[in-house]
Amino acid sequence: MLTLKIQQMTINGHPYLCPECASEAFTLDGNGFIDALPVRGNCWQSHSWEEPLITIGGLRRIQENSTGRQRAEDEDTFEIEIGGAVLTGILHPDVILDDLKRATRDVYWKRIIKPAIRRRKNKAVRAVKRPIKRAAGAVTERVDDTVAAAKAAAIGAAWDWQAGGTQPDPDYTPEPVIPCGACNGKGSFNIKSRMHDTTSVRCSVCSGTGEID
Repeated sequence: MLTLKIQQMTINGHPYLCPECASEAFTLDGNGFIDALPVRGNCWQSHSWEEPLITIGGLRRIQENSTGRQRAEDEDTFEIEIGGAVLTGILHPDVILDDLKRATRDVYWKRIIKPAIRRRKNKAVRAVKRPIKRAAGAVTERVDDTVAAAKAAAIGAAWDWQAGGTQPDPDYTPEPVIPCGACNGKGSFNIKSRMHDTTSVRCSVCSGTGEID
């Protein structure tokens, strides 16, 4: 049994499709050892038909004249002439060594190389941003110090303005303190009682200040 997987095919430039669902992808199956026997077509939706134009011998010619694939991006094409009709098409690609290499390389790139490059790139970006942030923080700190100094100067100027811009009089003598005569300047009395050993009572004469005007 010989089976070819057809990805797409034309006969004299016209698309050859499944007669029932118009699918362009199908298989051509040849059963037997007689080249003159016609092949059968089978599409992916399980439709089957007999194709009298293409025989088992013609199926072998398609296989022999196909270009094959050497690289992953190649297409396996064919072109033959049967009974005056030109058949051209593309066979469904079989897996070749380059496909496996390409798949391995893609997986290695996506899962190992690319993440490693991304991590190194992010690390380099952080290394560049870190001193910039530190410099910006230092500038902000200096600006804050300048603003604080300006505020302090403004407060000092306002205080000087309210105080008339004068300094304290060095010859100023404070008024003498007159102690309260009732409590002898203590501001309170200690009274003994039965409930407590000593009870402190505020002086009512000086209101607890110990001074009188």
